Amino acid sequence: MSANSDLTVAALAVDAPNMGVVTAVRGSVVDIRFDPHLPPIYSLLHAQDGKIVIEVLAQLDAHHVRGIALTPTQGLARGMEVVDTGGPLKTLVGKGILSRMFDVFGKAIDREAAPADVRWRSVHRAPPPLGRRSTKSEVFETGIKVIDVLMPLERGGKAGLFGGAGVGKTVLLTEMIHNMIGQHEGVSIFCGIGERCREGEELYREMKAAGVLANMVMVYGQMNEPPGARFRVGHAALTMAEYFRDDEHRDVLLLVDNIFRFIQAGMEVSGLMGQMPSRLGYQPTMGTELSGLEERIANTDTGAITSIQAVYVPADDFTDPAAVHTFSHLSASIVLSRKRASEGLYPAIDPLQSNSKMATPGIVGERHYALAQEIRRTLAQYAELKDIIAMLGLEQLSPGDRKVVGRARRLERFLTQPFFTTEQFTGLKGKLVSLKDALDGCERILRDEFKDTPESALYMIGAIGETRAGSNAESKPEPQAETEHAASTHDA
Repeated sequence: MSANSDLTVAALAVDAPNMGVVTAVRGSVVDIRFDPHLPPIYSLLHAQDGKIVIEVLAQLDAHHVRGIALTPTQGLARGMEVVDTGGPLKTLVGKGILSRMFDVFGKAIDREAAPADVRWRSVHRAPPPLGRRSTKSEVFETGIKVIDVLMPLERGGKAGLFGGAGVGKTVLLTEMIHNMIGQHEGVSIFCGIGERCREGEELYREMKAAGVLANMVMVYGQMNEPPGARFRVGHAALTMAEYFRDDEHRDVLLLVDNIFRFIQAGMEVSGLMGQMPSRLGYQPTMGTELSGLEERIANTDTGAITSIQAVYVPADDFTDPAAVHTFSHLSASIVLSRKRASEGLYPAIDPLQSNSKMATPGIVGERHYALAQEIRRTLAQYAELKDIIAMLGLEQLSPGDRKVVGRARRLERFLTQPFFTTEQFTGLKGKLVSLKDALDGCERILRDEFKDTPESALYMIGAIGETRAGSNAESKPEPQAETEHAASTHDA
């Protein structure tokens, strides 16, 4: 009889939830005492009937854990009971999440009914093993001339948009969404990490108006949310992307704005947890945390996740540890320049600092590779001659150098492009340019076919053929008509 009663007590103990008591609250950091058994790392704990959610990040001793709150901790006090949910943070996956907007907990935030045909999946997942990864390299066309010609993106690869504040990262990312959703057969997932709620609302409205929301999912951890939620929103979006790649066998376009905010949230969590800071105050685990996220973005035998990530560069310093660590994961780096933005050369991409691992003869072809190298060489020579032009004037250059300057300035203007997403600000109709048209235009400029054409006739056009028709080209706002100084500032 006593043996049976012992079994009953054991069964009840298994069924009963693991309860703990709050022993300390310091902002978002919560210490909890558990007497029966400690919950594992990454376990989710609920307080106040699930209103406050805490993720376990450290086991302090045999009875205490330390967690970070993923929700505001107002109202939480010592002595309050905490329930161990018995599992990690989970998010929604399934066909029902398409055309919807979610937060880090998988809760719909678009004021519509809860999605149907969905299930829950842990946000903590291992990257696909090397044996399952695809080794094929394909170019991913964007319809943006300067990117497709000089720094082609990889299908199933990772591309970064690097730039300081206000140089056009979000505008360029939004334009890529617009251009790609039309030609991209798969699913697009937009992940907003620590960004403004205004940007999320505008993007949702624009995508709805463009009629492309049906194949899109948006996940947001906004600027006003606690660091724990901002830190985990990237993992939640990746879990959704992995579902479409692995279960539905579809290609996924994952857009992240902004990966620096992920590192920043990790830095806040690390500081709150009392870890010793590393270089420039960054967390000592930054490399591991970033790798854990980036390595899950991969091209496998069932589908590909192509990722385009905006990367804020603090104070335009590209030696900042956050920028350096992010660079190492990317197959293409698109660097935005404040100087080019001030000259009105939009998109403000610096062609000499940007690069792509795809720009090799074996992948893009001999002609494309040779043209890209010649364009870079011409622009680099022009950059070297700028000091002489500023001091002595264009007339003092040799005839050969003058030709190089003419080609470079025409190339710079031809590589500008009006965007669909900025039509309402600029009054110029957006253009989508094929790779063939972009290469043809650059080749003809390098052959001096347009040496007698005014530079302004090549500014803000699509394909090179538009120069002929554009008799009104002279009336277009041109950044620096014929001089190299007095650059006027334009706002994208």
